[in-house]
Amino acid sequence: MEALTGKREYDSVEPEGAWEFNESVTSCFDNMLERSIPQYPVMRQACTSLAKKFIKERTRVIDLGCSRGEAIADLIPTSSTSFLGLEVSEPMLKASSDRFHHLPYVEIKKHDLRNGIPIQDSPVSVILSILTIQFTPIEYRHRIIKEIYDTLSPGGAFIFVEKVLGNTDALNDCMVSLYYSLKGQNGYTNEQIERKRLSLEGSLVPITARWNEDLLKQSGFKEVDCFWRWMNFAGWIAIK
Repeated sequence: MEALTGKREYDSVEPEGAWEFNESVTSCFDNMLERSIPQYPVMRQACTSLAKKFIKERTRVIDLGCSRGEAIADLIPTSSTSFLGLEVSEPMLKASSDRFHHLPYVEIKKHDLRNGIPIQDSPVSVILSILTIQFTPIEYRHRIIKEIYDTLSPGGAFIFVEKVLGNTDALNDCMVSLYYSLKGQNGYTNEQIERKRLSLEGSLVPITARWNEDLLKQSGFKEVDCFWRWMNFAGWIAIK
């Protein structure tokens, strides 16, 4: 597993304009997530444990927005299973491709989710979207999730983590304030927090947890449950 461990750098990114998953972000992405996402190790372990419960022999696992390949690395080795990582950022694509180039059962492919989910030639038992769909325009999300449902084999699992809005403006402001306090405790300055907030406006567009659950159910998922929640972040598992 040592060969699958990506190089980690400290996050000192100070974006000047609109948010990009560029080389600077890619090089420190793991550290950025660990310091920016509440309970990040707990959430990732929950995603991995749930995925392992639903992975079947001779099926495929798809990671939407695979970034540097952390989710895939956590699931290897899994016998008789193939993995497909979809990523739109060129630097992230290179990082994950380099990471898994020696593994014939892992394919990393450039793909924009606005173009849907690629047609698969193998049964798909698990699809993961960890903090990815929130970066797609809202008008595309129902179609994306419906295609996720259609792509999964019966009994397959969709593991879905998003940043979310509170149900009211007051509650949302309260949760966001606590979230920024947490980032400060993790070493980010007020200027860094504000720069990133401004940079992400219009790129990361969260919706409420209830709206996300409605999209899952409207897409056909009958079994939907929230397995993790911290203030304005949530994770769901949905079974076809």
